[in-house]
Amino acid sequence: MTSVRAPQFPFNAEHLLLQGVTDYAIYMLDPAGHILSWNTGGERIKGYTDAEVIGQHFSRFYPDEDVARGTPGEGLAIAAREGRYETEGWRVRKDGTRFRANIVIDAIHHEGALVGFAKITKDITDRYQAAEHLRDAERSLAQAQKISAIGQLTLGIAHDFNNLLAVITASLDLLPTANESRKERLVDAARQAAERGTRLTRQMLAFARGQTLEPALHDVNALVRDAVEVYRRAAGPITQCTLELTDADTRVMIDAEQLQAALVNLVANARDAMLAPGTIRMLTCVTRPHLLLHPEAMPDRDYLYVSVADDGPGMEEEVRLRAMEPFFTTKDVGRGSGLGLSQVFGFASQSGGFAFIQSAPGEGTCVTIAIPLPEPAGG
Repeated sequence: MTSVRAPQFPFNAEHLLLQGVTDYAIYMLDPAGHILSWNTGGERIKGYTDAEVIGQHFSRFYPDEDVARGTPGEGLAIAAREGRYETEGWRVRKDGTRFRANIVIDAIHHEGALVGFAKITKDITDRYQAAEHLRDAERSLAQAQKISAIGQLTLGIAHDFNNLLAVITASLDLLPTANESRKERLVDAARQAAERGTRLTRQMLAFARGQTLEPALHDVNALVRDAVEVYRRAAGPITQCTLELTDADTRVMIDAEQLQAALVNLVANARDAMLAPGTIRMLTCVTRPHLLLHPEAMPDRDYLYVSVADDGPGMEEEVRLRAMEPFFTTKDVGRGSGLGLSQVFGFASQSGGFAFIQSAPGEGTCVTIAIPLPEPAGG
């Protein structure tokens, strides 16, 4: 069998390879960090010839603030200890300009002893600036969306209060010329408008988590059972309202009155969403939330879920995602302020928990209020 001899080159192939790489600065350091070799890529990226840098300490490429912090030495120490060190940061060219760099330092050993480091630097300024521009654009978009949401909130508040004030103003204007029976009706209309304004204010406070709660330890199952007739009246005559309550301990710190108001609100919303006679279920369960699905939940903590579910038409995903926004509503004009689900969201947050919606077209809707269970004694 004929053996194949490796080709013999009349030059140093490794040296030629390193000098042919121009997109990366590749150079060797002694154990103390002094430069032993320098390639064409180093000259192109950093502006120094090999004669200017060989024998110099590699920290000259670092910004002054990094040198003061000891960053160059820290990188060598990590590479010596772990065999490799990779990072990203600002570096300085010969002309004083800065560039963003990706840096890899590999420890080189010979016969078990550290003899130096191989250092590779790549200029990633363009990529870094593109990512920064993208982050700036995302921040600008988020700011624009925030301003749009504030504008929508302001518009909704102004519209609703304008309607209420119009009723009150018209009633007061007509009072001087009205007979006694007419006066009574006008005063009653003004009073009802003022009461709606009070409810609207409460809902906004709940959404903004600015209402004053009076939490106490309550058994939620007992609260739901005691008010079941209220929920059934809110569900209406053609919709069945059923209870599916857990056997677990459902005692949590809660403002009972505000919880009842939130649940009545959810039942009424479910009733309004039903296109045909159906069932509204009120459920409780104790569970530990999945943190990927509910990052607002506290880790290693059980929660009481109080849910109102219907078998109505369900929501498109776009509607589901916006359903808890203030003044967002799919109801006809005059049938809702758009603050109901926002109130539920605010109440849950102010109670130390969170709220979420599960829904899909044709599969009904389930709105859940999640409240943390009290920590075990001594926990």
